[in-house]
Amino acid sequence: MSAALVNTDSKLVEPYFPLQAEIVDVRRFTELETFYRIRLPGGQELGHQPGQFVMVSLLGVGEAPISISSSPTQRGTFDLCVRRVGMLTEVLAGYRPGMKVGIRGPLGKGFDVEAFRGKDILIIGGGIGIVPLRSLINYVIDRRPDFGRLIILYGARSPRELLYPEERRLWEEHPEIEYHVTVDRGDEGWTGKTGVITTLIPLLELEQARTMACIVGPPVMYKFVLMALKARRFPEESIYVSLERRMKCGVGKCGHCQINDLYCCCDGPVFCYPEVVGRKEAF
Repeated sequence: MSAALVNTDSKLVEPYFPLQAEIVDVRRFTELETFYRIRLPGGQELGHQPGQFVMVSLLGVGEAPISISSSPTQRGTFDLCVRRVGMLTEVLAGYRPGMKVGIRGPLGKGFDVEAFRGKDILIIGGGIGIVPLRSLINYVIDRRPDFGRLIILYGARSPRELLYPEERRLWEEHPEIEYHVTVDRGDEGWTGKTGVITTLIPLLELEQARTMACIVGPPVMYKFVLMALKARRFPEESIYVSLERRMKCGVGKCGHCQINDLYCCCDGPVFCYPEVVGRKEAF
């Protein structure tokens, strides 16, 4: 990525200097995850693709990459869901509507939604991996005539760690969404499936030749999900993964997110599986 302005969705976005954006809504999902709705100055559009990320900065604290969780079809604002895991996210957890954060982006490469048109979409999200996948899910819902089946597999360690409660109810009730959820360990109130997310894959009736699989989750999940898809003779070129690295600059300069000859921040974070297969550091 060059130092010049980046043309994104017919808008010029400067990738090096953050805009001071306003938090307009905050909702606590779990003990660790919080939802934020953000408005850029003047309500300008972020102009992102599903799967891209932004760098969020707090003055005097630092900067961190955060996945965009809303569809580009959402106008005037965009959404983030942030896990409290470090200094910046600890401070951000105390932010309320009306407070300002720095936003730099959108950055990276997202899902190739143009290549997905006319295809069935299989979403496989583990844990907080559902956050960037929500952007793609909502895009497909809002552009429903452009796509075939929408199949969502969502797994978490426990019921209390499942995110987006209102939208999960919508997915369950929507007549054109095939939604399957499982948890590693249930509780007294859990009546759904129990087991790792790969236990859901053999139950699916898929047309492999017309299905695009999009996978985001913890590193350990990829190995077993990929094995399960290969067992179903799923074409490698129809599998997309989003990889997480400790990105620092977001523009391919610092090298912290390097995967052999690729930079996760600008060559990814979304990759078609053949791009990264055989690269030892990818998974």
